[in-house]
Amino acid sequence: MIGADAIVKCLEAEGVEYVFGYPGVAICPFYNSILDSDIQTILIRTEQNAAHAASGLARVSGKVGVCAVTSGPGATNLITGVATAFADSIPLVCITGQVNSELLGSDVFQEADITGVVESFVKYSYLVKDAADIPQIFKEAFHLASTGRKGPVLIDIPIDIQNAPVGKFKYPDEVNMRTYKPTVKGNMAQIKKVIKELSKSRRPLICAGGGVLLSQAEESLRAFSEKYRIPVVSTMMGIGAMPTEHPMYYGMVGNNGKPFANRAMNESDLLLMVGARVADRAVNQPDLITENKVLVHIDVDPAEIGKNVGPAIPLVGDAKHIFEDIATQEFSCEHEEWIQTLNTYRDTMQPVRRPNPAYVDPAAFISMLSREMDDHAVYVADVGQNQIWSCGYHIVKKGRFLTTGGMGTMGYSIPAAMGAKLADKSRQVIAVCGDGSFQMSMMELATMRQFDVPVKIIVLKNNYLGMVREYQHYTYKDNYSVVDLSGSPDLEKLSAAFGLKFMRQETMEGAQDTIRAFLEKDESVLLECLIDPMDLVKG
Repeated sequence: MIGADAIVKCLEAEGVEYVFGYPGVAICPFYNSILDSDIQTILIRTEQNAAHAASGLARVSGKVGVCAVTSGPGATNLITGVATAFADSIPLVCITGQVNSELLGSDVFQEADITGVVESFVKYSYLVKDAADIPQIFKEAFHLASTGRKGPVLIDIPIDIQNAPVGKFKYPDEVNMRTYKPTVKGNMAQIKKVIKELSKSRRPLICAGGGVLLSQAEESLRAFSEKYRIPVVSTMMGIGAMPTEHPMYYGMVGNNGKPFANRAMNESDLLLMVGARVADRAVNQPDLITENKVLVHIDVDPAEIGKNVGPAIPLVGDAKHIFEDIATQEFSCEHEEWIQTLNTYRDTMQPVRRPNPAYVDPAAFISMLSREMDDHAVYVADVGQNQIWSCGYHIVKKGRFLTTGGMGTMGYSIPAAMGAKLADKSRQVIAVCGDGSFQMSMMELATMRQFDVPVKIIVLKNNYLGMVREYQHYTYKDNYSVVDLSGSPDLEKLSAAFGLKFMRQETMEGAQDTIRAFLEKDESVLLECLIDPMDLVKG
């Protein structure tokens, strides 16, 4: 057995089913060894998308996603996907090949100090120096990625280490890292303080972040909200923690959130931030969430608590465990008047759109699409105007809503949708993107075809980088710079080139019939929707 064989054995021991990647000489020993495994390799067409695909798989399966690429440009191409996973707290193990150990630091062909480069956006990185260490390193890596605040771990393995002999292989049963002991259970004294404040509160509100979904606490959150009739809003990454049309859910907060959701957060007297960072996109004025209210910040990552604003009650722990512990306590809270107020806000503060009838209205189209989708479907939104429309108008029933909120990486949706589909082939998976973000990952249509991954793709086409154009509209008085996409490919011909079924919708007329035909079969379809180039998400 050699080091490469040991890597494969480690992945098998962790129950890995798929590895997304792109080979090169420095990672070839690993890809040669994996031929003898039942683990399926997926040849992604550019390395960044290997991390995105692994992310999509991780978010739907709840397991650690795995990707493997070569040294130098392979590793550096992976960086954006790793940074995206880190910002969104997605558990990944990223394997990179490296040049021969004795040549490290010599600036040889395809050498890059990848462990140094990714230091600020991984939970940890390893440079393997001894093949005998591989089982221990991989056990630690999977543990680090999947516990505490989840995130990516990178393992850099020189080619000579992959080819080096390994004695008897033994994968550790457990891992004990002296300096890594994440807090999962919340401090009961702090929990009792929260309950005391809940009992006194007249305008309580929960703001659910992505941490609720990562801890699989959706049902616990829902039960808690329903039992005590505590309203819920969410950050972008928290969409889906509550069904969109649940009577206790009041929408997404933030710059592009619902006006009534932001008002609810501002007017609450007790705000429970659960699994959410106090970051600028959700809370652009941190002082407002402490003004005239008690702020309770619940997060598994102690570094996030107090980073941007100091809570009255900090509570470190996993969201699911904390909700379960709160449920064991008996208390009462009365705030029906508050709920009536929020219902009035929701009824009277709905944004009014005036779409151009000569085009598809993305807001109405996304709502219509949502109602026709399967209850457990996965909707993957890209970045740009399409993301904001998706956040505002997609209706989550019992399924999942995936996007990248922390890094805002264009091109995320198609590879992430592929990973999501492979995680659960029984689920309907739809990727929604703009024509700009589509062109950042359209090469993955080849991957979809090669590995028979039936993902449905909607391209909202306006021939602009729409979000940047909108910013330039407001900030620079319509002086548009480098946002014109008029050189984009003919999507019908592109679909034909990849053997994909193609559909086009030009207005809202007949849109429902188009959607039903689009969703009818479990097959890859590319649907082009022509939208008004001048449409605004804030309009």
